[in-house]
Amino acid sequence: MNAKPHGTVMSPADLNAFLEAEFPQAFGPGKPHQIVSVGPRCATIRLEAGEEHLRPGGTVSGPSLMALADIAIYVALLGQIGPVGLAVTTNLSINFLRKPAPGPVFADARLIKLGKRLAVGDVGLRSEAEADLVAHCVATYSIPDRPKG
Repeated sequence: MNAKPHGTVMSPADLNAFLEAEFPQAFGPGKPHQIVSVGPRCATIRLEAGEEHLRPGGTVSGPSLMALADIAIYVALLGQIGPVGLAVTTNLSINFLRKPAPGPVFADARLIKLGKRLAVGDVGLRSEAEADLVAHCVATYSIPDRPKG
């Protein structure tokens, strides 16, 4: 199914195709990141945290969680503005709250401001095994000028 969720300009299938082409290291068959859902100003991304995402002590590493949060905001943004590959992170702040166990980690992103040049969003990260957040992130994206008409 390639239907666009109400209030979005890209479907999950469109987003997956774009991300597989632009970021093959993270998206595509056998890769750790998956789009779970996309909606108006929101997205949920899943990281299948395997051995390569763990730090000593058997917990998911901070860099893996930061990347997941960044990807989630990016997907929520692209769902609203379309395939703008050069939309880039200008700021990202994360608070680590709990140690996530290995396995699936979900990032629930929402855009709290979407302007012509900047977008601001926040992300709650949670492990499949826990109801409480493992981290909270706030990020700002710069949106490049888009060609007119």
